[in-house]
Amino acid sequence: MRAIIAGGTGFIGRELARELKDNGWDIVVLSRNPGKVADVFGGGVIGMPWDNGDWPDLLGPDTAVVNLAGANIAAGRWTRKRKEAILRSRVRAGERINQAAQKASALPAVLIQGSAVGYYGPCGNTPVNEYAESGTGFLAEVTRQWEASSAPLENAGVRRCIIRTGMVLGHGGALPRILTPFRFFVGGPPGNGLQGVSWIHLRDQARAIRFLMEHPETSGPYNLTAPQPVNFRKFAHVLGTVLNRPYKTPVPPFALRLLFGDMADELLLGGQFALPERLLKAGFTFRFPHLDEALRDILK
Repeated sequence: MRAIIAGGTGFIGRELARELKDNGWDIVVLSRNPGKVADVFGGGVIGMPWDNGDWPDLLGPDTAVVNLAGANIAAGRWTRKRKEAILRSRVRAGERINQAAQKASALPAVLIQGSAVGYYGPCGNTPVNEYAESGTGFLAEVTRQWEASSAPLENAGVRRCIIRTGMVLGHGGALPRILTPFRFFVGGPPGNGLQGVSWIHLRDQARAIRFLMEHPETSGPYNLTAPQPVNFRKFAHVLGTVLNRPYKTPVPPFALRLLFGDMADELLLGGQFALPERLLKAGFTFRFPHLDEALRDILK
């Protein structure tokens, strides 16, 4: 089988490419800079340009497409321009994949469509599964349009799995930023710490995507989150314990809003207790279902 990954040089995409390569898949990574692909993976992975490339010719019943492309949500303050870039980059990626499929002589076997648990909006203390309705806020709107961007392929008969991802823990993503105050002995939760943290180990994230690619009976939305979400107060407690650092210094909401603007309310002060109900029912087994085990593995 061949996997074509959009966003393959990103934090999740790199781990997914390694996971698939180790399990016998041929890998093609779509990139604005195909030369970067060889630098990232050191061979064994083909880089192809998004536009004006021959990758639509590779589509067929032996091919899976994974759409992880999109501007980093947490890379900077959410100005109006930044919000437009976050939304446009995701919608455009889905549109490009649709256009490529129209040019191809055959459709791919499966499309894995990226999304996030922000789809549910701030949920308070209420656990949510994949059957919950979409919520309110900027991230909820982005994820709705992100998921809808590749719906034409599903309408054309392509099996499509939507991966609503939580906080991915690894050497990248959000964790290094969270670690910084703990290393200086001033770690603690943002705000009151009661907001949900739906987390997943990076290796389980990649394994879950491969699982969905390789199981033809799966389709529709899946929460890619560990089965035991926690609130941020508990997250800080576990992280502080693993690091042997204090963990009770809360960050005031006004300071977070001053630093991050609207992003503070949705990414730091809001949250979800998202459960991977459909993934577990499909038979996926987590290697890191517990937060302390996940953090110890990453920080050892």
